[in-house]
Amino acid sequence: MKSIDEKRREFRRLHETGCFAIPNPWDIGTAKYLQHLGFKAIATTSAGFAFSRGLSDGAVKRDDMLAHIKELVEATGIPVNADFENGYADDPNWVAENARLCADTGVAGLSIEDAADRKESPLYDVDLAVERIHAVREALHDTGVLLVGRAEGFLVGRENLDQVIKRLVAYSEAGADCLYAPGFKGRDENKGIVEAVAPKPVNVLIGGPGGLTMRDAAELGARRVSVGGAFARAAWGGFVRSAKELIERGTFDELAKATPYSELQEFFNH
Repeated sequence: MKSIDEKRREFRRLHETGCFAIPNPWDIGTAKYLQHLGFKAIATTSAGFAFSRGLSDGAVKRDDMLAHIKELVEATGIPVNADFENGYADDPNWVAENARLCADTGVAGLSIEDAADRKESPLYDVDLAVERIHAVREALHDTGVLLVGRAEGFLVGRENLDQVIKRLVAYSEAGADCLYAPGFKGRDENKGIVEAVAPKPVNVLIGGPGGLTMRDAAELGARRVSVGGAFARAAWGGFVRSAKELIERGTFDELAKATPYSELQEFFNH
């Protein structure tokens, strides 16, 4: 098993050239399976984990999220990036302290959002958002943890591309190592983001078909592609379809698509 420092160095190297997929498991089993498939790194998903706990995205408490992040770090031998939402605080000093706690779990990277919650999704004032990123950067300066600055404005319907880019540039200047603005699906928008913050790496979110592919993201200059809660929603899709079929029709056709028990049993026996 690689040491925490080794995984953090490896994670930073991944961001230097090329474009890699960083999928999002929501529990130990899915994390182990993604490593088994050969992915070079994984990232937690606040939505996927929240749904597994019977909660809405954003409703998981800080300590529960820290425990979840730690168990994924300890269950795998590849770098883990933590979806650390807004840092579970508004004040820069508290965000910095919480980021230190997150670093203590052994993560190789963590992201900090500039929206306060998932319900009303108010954005932090730009100056405060920048101060928060700077405080986290200072808190992580000797850890090797990669800091991802996230701009949520477009995703929550509050800002346009130009406003989001201004935020990302400011977060980069405040010390963010990687930039991320979820919600943009077009080539031109994502290319504009990549060019605006270059040479800093950019994370692109692709949560479904019909948009960008890994090849597209690489051609645009993105360094990494995550799926957010999409894998968790895909699993929920199979479960919901099977359950509805049973209650509504009394049949089991959807279960024909289930992964065989023997395959999972063999995998987890290793």
